[in-house]
Amino acid sequence: MEAFLLCFVPLFVAVDAIGVLPLYISLTETIDNDRRQRVLVQSLLTAGAVAIGFLIIGPALLRFLGITISDFMIAGGLLLLAISLTNLITGERRHGPSDAATLGAVPLGVPLITGPAVLTTSLLLADQYGQLLTSLSLITNMALAGMLLALARPLTRGLGVAGIKTLSKIASMLLATIAVMLIRKGVLQIVLHPG
Repeated sequence: MEAFLLCFVPLFVAVDAIGVLPLYISLTETIDNDRRQRVLVQSLLTAGAVAIGFLIIGPALLRFLGITISDFMIAGGLLLLAISLTNLITGERRHGPSDAATLGAVPLGVPLITGPAVLTTSLLLADQYGQLLTSLSLITNMALAGMLLALARPLTRGLGVAGIKTLSKIASMLLATIAVMLIRKGVLQIVLHPG
């Protein structure tokens, strides 16, 4: 159970479903409830398929490119740090205009739910805890994100915009902390085990 939580928590922070809530509402506010449900299902299926697919082929791709896990930890840590600092400083996740037919896939599924933070975190967790536990954590986080997004309107009314922004900032701070830890571990591995 402890290993599952150690896998689950970083992925929960990386998915940042609470931070996606305002964007989900703004992207789906002009469509009816049936269409909104289809968009939600499309976004979760896309996000889950991309995350699990990358988890399966990612390690082989890294080996093929000659990238060590230490290299990936440092690069992934820097990327996570940049993502978290952008959210902390600007308070925004960037997204462009969307086609109504693919709204659930892009931008909701990828990159808002499964973005660079989720892909990087899942690969690093898989190296530490194995693919099975990481996949289970990913699926659990996707299901939780789906429940939060399904309750988007009542949650936003209850927490208010300020409450959601505050929770998103806390999640970004945790993500920045995880990023620093990854960079530190990657550098230590290279220093202690060169070549």
